[in-house]
Amino acid sequence: MIDFTSLLDYLKSWGIDFTSILDYLGTFAFAISGIRLASAKHFDWFGAYVVGIVTAVGGGTVRDILLNATPFWMEQPSYLIISGFAVLFVVIFRKQTIRLNTPFFIFDTIGLGLFVVVGISKTLDFGFPMWVAIVMGTITGSFGGMIRDILINEEPLVFRKDIYALACVFGGVAYHICLLFSLATIPTQIISAVTVIVTRLLAVKYKISVPALKADD
Repeated sequence: MIDFTSLLDYLKSWGIDFTSILDYLGTFAFAISGIRLASAKHFDWFGAYVVGIVTAVGGGTVRDILLNATPFWMEQPSYLIISGFAVLFVVIFRKQTIRLNTPFFIFDTIGLGLFVVVGISKTLDFGFPMWVAIVMGTITGSFGGMIRDILINEEPLVFRKDIYALACVFGGVAYHICLLFSLATIPTQIISAVTVIVTRLLAVKYKISVPALKADD
């Protein structure tokens, strides 16, 4: 059995907390989703890498600018390195990631859930109220994918009927409820991320969507 408490304590000794782990995992997942779509459009390796980076850091960059903070990826190169590993992952497993839609959906959904938690946690650390944290969590989770879709000339997923940004809001509400019950930080973050992921999975599985706004004929 893995002693997760000891593992987390060891990682903290290296300056890596649980939120950072979620951030790195989300970066890898979102970068893969962007690289996969770029590869399907026949971008070259560097072009796919750029799309992967934008997908991974776009939402967090917008969040940090709104919080009047230095964009997180400018303080350490790890995010650019992780995106590079994501390119290698897609190259090695290109048949599974490029030709099939399911891997893209899974990576995009995981990245969405993890980044919502990161956005909420950072906003609360800056002293903002919960409603602002939910907004920033939604921006962190969804804006990278929106910029990705614009770059590859696709209709942004966040503007479609799919439950996407709304899943981020649900995750933020779950985070708030956990705080109201004084739940520990790590379980709170896990529950919030899982709420986003499960909401998105169920919405796609059962074809649940937000009604489209149509002009009168």
